[in-house]
Amino acid sequence: MQKILPPLLIIALILTGCASLQLRGAKTLEDYRMPTEDSPPLSMTQTAAAEIASRIPPDDCPVTTASDGTLQAPAPYSPSAPWEGIFWYGTENLWTALNDDGVWTGLPYHEDGYTQKIFWWSTYYSLPDEPEPALLVTGQRLDAKAPPLGVYGATNAFADDTGEAMLTGVEFPTTGCWKITGQYKKSELSFVVWVAP
Repeated sequence: MQKILPPLLIIALILTGCASLQLRGAKTLEDYRMPTEDSPPLSMTQTAAAEIASRIPPDDCPVTTASDGTLQAPAPYSPSAPWEGIFWYGTENLWTALNDDGVWTGLPYHEDGYTQKIFWWSTYYSLPDEPEPALLVTGQRLDAKAPPLGVYGATNAFADDTGEAMLTGVEFPTTGCWKITGQYKKSELSFVVWVAP
């Protein structure tokens, strides 16, 4: 047999529930809505905005972009860089591959800085004759004082789509605006990149 609650008890329970809601403050359905991709929490939006902003070179960092001129590489090399968003930059004597926007972001990081591999090409370079090319690479930060660019010795590389190349590993001690210079067989090439986290 079911027990029936007296009407006064039901009214008392309803009033207690209403009073409890008033103590918590007025809420709307919006207050209880689950966040979606269209409406991320404010802190996430601020973090994402700061991260995006850090990837945009400031006006005083003259990054080298595709608008600064692209090289049509001579045969047997691919006339243009074989990767999307990358362009050849330099001369037939010495050229490299750069991002269209002049930004290097997402580089591997460890306690000494951000590392990057830089490929260099030259019509003067022959891998069989020079497995360890006499390529000199230097770098300096333009927008602030920083320790010098760390450079690992030059070595060689080969791939079907890029042919014979020289390869150097570099280490940026900080993010920021960096000028990189390569020298090979009386040829010199400089470019500027914005290094972002």
